[in-house]
Amino acid sequence: MAILDVQHIEKHFGDTKVLQDISFSLDQGQALAIIGSSGSGKTTLLRCLNFLETPDHGRILVGGETLFDSDDPATQRESEVRKKRLHFGLVFQSFNLFPQYTALQNVTLAKELLSQERPDFKQNKKAILEEIRTEGLSLLEKMGLSDRAGHYPHQLSGGQQQRVAIARALALSPDILCFDEPTSALDPELTGEVLKVIRSLAEQKTTMIIVTHEMAFARDVADQVIFMDSGVIVEQGPAREVIERPREERTRQFLNRYSEN
Repeated sequence: MAILDVQHIEKHFGDTKVLQDISFSLDQGQALAIIGSSGSGKTTLLRCLNFLETPDHGRILVGGETLFDSDDPATQRESEVRKKRLHFGLVFQSFNLFPQYTALQNVTLAKELLSQERPDFKQNKKAILEEIRTEGLSLLEKMGLSDRAGHYPHQLSGGQQQRVAIARALALSPDILCFDEPTSALDPELTGEVLKVIRSLAEQKTTMIIVTHEMAFARDVADQVIFMDSGVIVEQGPAREVIERPREERTRQFLNRYSEN
C-alpha cells in the first residue's frame, strides 16, 4: 500500500524549472534512494515534500490524504503547514542541532513544545515531560548514544551529531523519514557509523527517502531508486536494476562518471 503519492510536482525559481512533472509513489516500509548530480533537483524535491518550499503544480498525498493540491487553495494555508510537516522527519546535511541544548534536549524539544497544546498538559505536565524524556533516551540508545545524552553538540563528533539529528527526526514518529545527503558533511571514517544506523532503520522497515551519493549503499539498502537529472526523473525502479543495469543513457553516463571518481 502506498504511504506516499507524489503527482506531477513542478517547482520554478524565476525562469528556472527546478522540478518538472515529478511523479512517484512509496509503499509503507520501503526505502527509496534518490540519486543524481548536484543541481538535479533532489534537495528541492525533499524541501517540497517537507513544505519548506511550496510546489507550483501537482499533488502530495500521504496515506491517501491530500496534503497539497495546487488546484485547491484550502490545502495551501500557512496555518496548516506545521501539521503537514509532522508527516515527514527531515535529517539535514549539516546536522542543524541547537548548540545551546544537550543531545537529549535536541531530541525532545519539538515533542515537548507540541505537548503543551494537549488539553491535559497543565494537569499532567510532570508525567508527560518524563514520558517524553524516557522516549528521547530510548532513541539515543537506539542510535548508540546513551552515554552522550548530556553532551552538547560541540562535544560530539560529526557522526554523533548526525545520529542525534536522526533521533530528533524519529521523535515525532513521522510517516516518512527523509535524509538529505546525510553523510556529505562527514569525514570518510565517520560516514560508516551513520550509514549503519540508516541500514538498521531499513531492516526495521522504516519508510524512508534518502538523497545520497553513496551508490553502493543505495544499491544494497534501498528498495527503489530514482535517478534525477535537470529537474526530471530519468529512470526509476528496483535499486539493483537501476544501478547495475540502467536502461537510460543518461543514467549510465552518471553512474560511469561516479565510478570514475
